[in-house]
Amino acid sequence: MTATSGIRRVTEPEHRIADGLARLLIDAVDGGASVGFLAPLARETAAQYWAAVFSSLGRELHLWIAEQEGEVVGSVQLAPCGKENGRHRAEVQKLFVLASRRGRGIASRLMAEAENFARADARSLLVLDTQAGSAAESVYRRLGWQRAGEIPMYAVTPEGEPHATVYYYKMIAPLAGR
Repeated sequence: MTATSGIRRVTEPEHRIADGLARLLIDAVDGGASVGFLAPLARETAAQYWAAVFSSLGRELHLWIAEQEGEVVGSVQLAPCGKENGRHRAEVQKLFVLASRRGRGIASRLMAEAENFARADARSLLVLDTQAGSAAESVYRRLGWQRAGEIPMYAVTPEGEPHATVYYYKMIAPLAGR
């Protein structure tokens, strides 16, 4: 990433980045990412998704974006568990990097930011799910995530084909009080 780029946490709605986030989501879905949407993804649907994310920012959801030269090129979300027996864990959601910017360490930097925040927030366990056999699986394994299991026919690809989902976890700190 260049000197005019970086990763930052978004804590409130930012209309300036809304279009870039919509483009990022459309790029992911058009690229075959199974992230809850079918192709082709309409810009309005993508904009509505990010509006809902913006309205959830706070204790229940955290968002980081990667920017280069003023363009949103990646994002990741962290959803801390609010249940009494789960306050030590959080779920990583929707790691996206523009197809044209992959292979440059952006995903690793986004994940590091989310992990550091989770650690500082007294979270010791992170979990996530991803499409079985996807390129994302190799990213997570390279970053030290452990495969927990697979559920067949869990979701469909953007083209409507059923696929398995794989769950991963990562211990980032010892459980407090143990």
